[in-house]
Amino acid sequence: SPPLLGLLPGRFSVFPLFFLALVLGFASLLWLQLSCSGEGPVLGGGQSLGSARQPCPPPAPLLPVEDEPSWGPHRLALLVPFRERFEELLAFVPYMHRFLSKKRIRHHIFVLNQVDHFRFNRASLINVGFLESGNDTDYIAMHDVDLLPLNEQLDYGFPEAGPFHVASPELHPLYHYKTYVGGILLLTKQHYEMCNGMSNRFWGWGREDDEFYRRIKGAGLQVHRPSGITTGYETFQHLHDPAWRKRDQKRIAAQKQEQFKVDREGGLNNIRYRIESRTSLSVAGAPCTVLNILLDCDTSETPWCTFG
Repeated sequence: SPPLLGLLPGRFSVFPLFFLALVLGFASLLWLQLSCSGEGPVLGGGQSLGSARQPCPPPAPLLPVEDEPSWGPHRLALLVPFRERFEELLAFVPYMHRFLSKKRIRHHIFVLNQVDHFRFNRASLINVGFLESGNDTDYIAMHDVDLLPLNEQLDYGFPEAGPFHVASPELHPLYHYKTYVGGILLLTKQHYEMCNGMSNRFWGWGREDDEFYRRIKGAGLQVHRPSGITTGYETFQHLHDPAWRKRDQKRIAAQKQEQFKVDREGGLNNIRYRIESRTSLSVAGAPCTVLNILLDCDTSETPWCTFG
C-alpha cells in the first residue's frame, strides 16, 4: 500500500479519506466566496464584522440591449455568402456579433448557405439575402466570412451618403487596386435597389464585385471609404487558407470573355431561387439566421454554372 496509508489505522479505508477531501474542498470554495463578498453580517453601527474582505472579481460585462436609445434607429442586415466553411463561420458569427454590439449597431446576421449542385455564386446569394432580410433592416453589409475587422474605429454605421467600402484597398490585406469594392461593403437598401442588386451571371470565384462597382457608378452613386485608420494592412484578419481551400477559378466556355462585361439586364429583377429552410441558430451565444438556398441556373444563358 502507499506509504501515507501505512500511517493510518488498519481499519481506516481510502473511501472516508476521499470523502473528507471532498468536504474540505467544498469548505474552501465556500470560504473563498464569503471572504470576497462585499456583503455580509454587520454590527449594529454599520461596522463590518471581522477583518476587511477583498471584493469579488466583477462578472463579465453584459452587452447593452438593443432597445436602448443609444443604439440609434437603423438596423443592419449582415449578409454572409457561404458554402462549407464551417470553421470560419464558428469564428465569424460570435466575433461580429460582439464587434457590432460594442459599437451599438442593431444588426441581424444572415448566413446565406448555397446548398444546390451548381458552382458557388456569391452575387446571387447576396441578392437572395437582400430579398429575404425583412423590412426591419434598412441597410446591408456584403461581408466575406473570412474577413474580421480588428480596428474598432471602422465605421459600420448607416451609409446615408452612399456605398461605404469598409475593406478599402488601403486596408485590405490582399486586394489593393483602386476600384476594388469586395470584402466588406455597406449600402442602404434604397441604393442597392438603384443598382438592381448584383449580376447573377458570375459562377465560380471572382469578378462579381468588379462588375458591381460599374453598377454603382452607373446609378450615379459615389463609393466612400474609411479615413483616419492608421493600422494599414493590419486592420483586418484574413482567415482564408489557400492551401487548404482552393478557390474555384476555372473558366468554362465563354466565361473568360463574359466576366469582363457589364450585365445590363439581370440582378434583383431576375434572380431565381428557392429557400429550402430557414433556421435560427446561436453560435457561442451569438444569434444568426441560416438560409439554405437553392439557386437556379439557365444553362443556355450561363453554361459555366456547372463544371460540365
